[in-house]
Amino acid sequence: MAKGKDVAAMEIDEQNSTESDQINNPKFSVNVLQLLKSAQMQHGLRFGDYARYRRYCTARLRRLYKSLKFTHGRGKYTKRAITANTVTEVRFLHVVLYTAERAWSHAMEKKTLPDGPNARQRSYLIGRLRKAVRWASVLQELCSIKGDSRTSLEAEAYASYMKGSLLFEQDQHWDVALKCFKSARAVYEELGKYGDLDNQVLCRERVEELEPSIRYCLHKAGESNIQTSELAQIGEMEGPALDLFKAKLEAVMAEARSQQAASMTAFHWLGEVFPVSNPKTRVSILKAQELENDINGPAADSLPTEKKLVIFDKIFAAYSEARSSIRNDLATAGNSEGMKDELNGLDKAIGAVLGRRTIERNQLLVAMAKSKLSRGRDDKNEKVTKPEELVRLYDLLLQNTADLSDLVSSGRNRKPEEETFAEECELKSFGFRAERCFYLAKSYSLAGKRAEAYALFSRARSLADTALKKLQSFNNADQVTIQELNKLYNDCRSNICIEHATGIMEEEKAPENLSKKISSISLSGNDKKLEKLLLEKLDSYESAMGDPTTKSTPRIEAFPPAFQAVARNPIVLDLAYNLIEFPSLDNRMKKEVKGFISRLWR
Repeated sequence: MAKGKDVAAMEIDEQNSTESDQINNPKFSVNVLQLLKSAQMQHGLRFGDYARYRRYCTARLRRLYKSLKFTHGRGKYTKRAITANTVTEVRFLHVVLYTAERAWSHAMEKKTLPDGPNARQRSYLIGRLRKAVRWASVLQELCSIKGDSRTSLEAEAYASYMKGSLLFEQDQHWDVALKCFKSARAVYEELGKYGDLDNQVLCRERVEELEPSIRYCLHKAGESNIQTSELAQIGEMEGPALDLFKAKLEAVMAEARSQQAASMTAFHWLGEVFPVSNPKTRVSILKAQELENDINGPAADSLPTEKKLVIFDKIFAAYSEARSSIRNDLATAGNSEGMKDELNGLDKAIGAVLGRRTIERNQLLVAMAKSKLSRGRDDKNEKVTKPEELVRLYDLLLQNTADLSDLVSSGRNRKPEEETFAEECELKSFGFRAERCFYLAKSYSLAGKRAEAYALFSRARSLADTALKKLQSFNNADQVTIQELNKLYNDCRSNICIEHATGIMEEEKAPENLSKKISSISLSGNDKKLEKLLLEKLDSYESAMGDPTTKSTPRIEAFPPAFQAVARNPIVLDLAYNLIEFPSLDNRMKKEVKGFISRLWR
């Protein structure tokens, strides 16, 4: 019995000791990923504004120091270290976390400068990343002692990511950086299996953000056969964790293009070969050609329209850089006529390719506008597409086609390929004119102008017929364009019939409507009233404003007032005027003076 009592007493003592340890050493919980993601998205990183996020971290730290009364002296700065004994509440862990974030955001601010960091800024950037790694390690140590198991795991993943980012930026120890990123990914994969739905989504997004960095480290460490094009596809992902990766990716793509440019010696266009000697011009042309493969390749159909527009903008920028390099070479060519002719021919060829890509981009915009016009307004926030917008787009296409035709036709010695290309441009302009005329007729039809719409639809049908006849005379005619013109021709015919019938119906109804309106005119106003006016029912208490839920017109008094018959003033005849004898006024009138002498005495 005594032994049993002793064992029970020991168990009670152990329970009391563990409870007292929990009270004296509480375990704090910090959802590191959710806290950081919320702060980043709300304070600048949604738009890549690292300066704003850094200012937020600074202000947040100031508030934490003040609320914790953990200031570093007054007047003279005296550093106070945060140790395990110092951490008495969870806000001390927040101080360490936001200090690391402030250093990291400062480094990323330098990294994302428009022209890139120079040597001095890069050295400062590496220093800030080292500081972020140091504070992330402090957070990991404190959370392992003061935090619960989940907080400790998240802090470990955060420290691993920071260390991997530092090595990633330093271009060294790719195997160590790979281990750090893999460790962080493994932690987030495990954490994504538990918790609420929001936490699982955040962990999954973090794993997807870490995946490109891991694949890049494998590529640099020589453990993967991933191609540069695949890296470019990975770089299209979005997220703050991918900004370092994108900067590295641009350097890798530039290096790959430089290696390919060494083997590129000429540019081919319309059966003619133009030598390319400037390395900058080669790199720009290669970049544009890679982007063109993305649009015209097998995966082009799966690309969304917005993504295609972004790729077109990049193509324009690349070709513009190439033309700028060519013109710089022209300025430094001197008196070498042969080199000038080659550079002028290359500039003309690249300008023609740029013009064709401009036409393709505008045709893509036309396809988007047509789809919106056909389906109407499905979404409340979507802007309604009008036929006038398509008219404007076809004006741009006609101008682009004319510019391209003038560019190709310029020069004294025109080749057969150039003449054929100019004829193709002329055929395209016929089709664009027919489409423009069709949608201009649509706009007149919506405005109720039947005669103008009928004439424009007839003109559009004539232009479409002319374009079809010319296009079918070509040997290598585009079948898609022929189908579009046939559809346009049939649409014009149907709309001509519709406008004709609608115009006749409106003309027949016009006299009938006019006679009805004239017959209803009355001097006393409208006799048929929906209800009495307020002034006609003053003895009853009823609202004259109508139903408050509907926009009905208040019926207080008719305005303008109705016509009323009014008696005119009577005609008064003064019958006594002819019988009254008025007194003589001759004695009051001035007498006329006669004679010369009398005039002198006046």
